[in-house]
Amino acid sequence: MATLTINEAAAATGWSPRMLRYVEQLGLVESPRSAAGYRLYGPAQLQRLRTLRELLVGHGVELGDLGFALRLRREPDLALALDTWFEAAPRRPAAVDDDADWLAFEQDKHQTLLMTATRSS
Repeated sequence: MATLTINEAAAATGWSPRMLRYVEQLGLVESPRSAAGYRLYGPAQLQRLRTLRELLVGHGVELGDLGFALRLRREPDLALALDTWFEAAPRRPAAVDDDADWLAFEQDKHQTLLMTATRSS
């Protein structure tokens, strides 16, 4: 079967070699490798790249969006966690008396998380 190198595939599709690597990293298009480890692009990969571009343009989404959508399909626990989060209604903690206290409570929690993250960096 005839195949193209990454540079030839980039020239044929309008994607840069860097973007082709990113598309592969996201798992959106898989390219087989030569014995020397070079990416090879055949008709199937070129078709996927063409239809990928059509999908992006047709629906106004980014590559990262599609990568995340694929991740949701592969990780049911993540999909469930997101569904749960989307459906959850905000609730004031029982120990907090009113909205002003609730705001201060949330600000303190965020400040603590930021300080912890800053120390970890």
